[in-house]
Amino acid sequence: MFENFWGNQAVTESLEQMVAGQRLSQTLLFSGREGVGKATLARRMAARLLGRPELIEKDDLALSDNLDTLAAREKWTAEKRNEDPLQFATHPDFVTFAPDGPLRQISIPQTRLLKEAAQYLPHKGARRVFLIDHVDRANDQAANSLLKTLEEPPDHLILIMTAENAYDLLPTIRSRAVPFYFAPLEPEEMRAFVRARALDQPERRIALAAGSPGVAMSLNLEAYDKRRAAMLALLKVAADAAPFATWVPIGEAIGRSKSEKLELYLKVLYELLRDILLLHEGAAEIRNQDIRRELEALAAKVQFAWIRKAVTRVDEIAMLIRRNIQKTIALDALILELRGT
Repeated sequence: MFENFWGNQAVTESLEQMVAGQRLSQTLLFSGREGVGKATLARRMAARLLGRPELIEKDDLALSDNLDTLAAREKWTAEKRNEDPLQFATHPDFVTFAPDGPLRQISIPQTRLLKEAAQYLPHKGARRVFLIDHVDRANDQAANSLLKTLEEPPDHLILIMTAENAYDLLPTIRSRAVPFYFAPLEPEEMRAFVRARALDQPERRIALAAGSPGVAMSLNLEAYDKRRAAMLALLKVAADAAPFATWVPIGEAIGRSKSEKLELYLKVLYELLRDILLLHEGAAEIRNQDIRRELEALAAKVQFAWIRKAVTRVDEIAMLIRRNIQKTIALDALILELRGT
């Protein structure tokens, strides 16, 4: 239905029918896990409505130039970012608002800029399309500011929002958008995708991506393996399967790294805990098959209560990331609490 888009046929068919019947809602909410194609389909649909897809695709946040822009802005002061709110607008009628700054949030200046820009008439044609990527990363003030635009959108504006979990949004925002859930792709769909992209280590990428083609394509396996080795060492120490001294140099190295965000380590930690839980309960399929023996040893050593507590504590750390907590302190505290379980 939409060129070069994989999976979620029910979503694409529904959107096709809405566009063909001129019944497209002005506000859409695309939810689903990271990398499953939410922002990609938003760009494809915008290209369908506005034309010039080659311009719209330049706003893809996964492109190296855009990644460099995001990384550079992290070093800006908050005042400078507020004076120059982040937006990508290669196409005059398509604007992307993306999470900004070291904590990667949708800011109040961005939502204010969106409200102002929404009033401008289309450069060409009858519509403008705005994409708010990761709207679930807007704090309460930014979300309330956005709500004013959602309540009375100009007739020419189509607003598409993406979120990993729709229920992280204010109910007043959810109620003003037509929701579409993007399910993970089936294994055969993923195999077709990695074949089409000629990706290296395809089976491993499929396992780790868990149905998200964007993750499969962008995954840096070398960097992933380094983070995984660190988090596996953390779990061994936390399970009292290794002395705390083995963790100290690893934790110090993580703390010294300016480019490695705590969020990246937590994602790997969640995957390892998931595999340990599956092995603990006797499941055969896990995502990290190449280190199965080490994970089996941990699964045999810990109890279900330990796994549950570990996940709960990682959830708490994930919630504190936006407060810019210290990586080493957070991970050290996690180890010490689990060692006493």
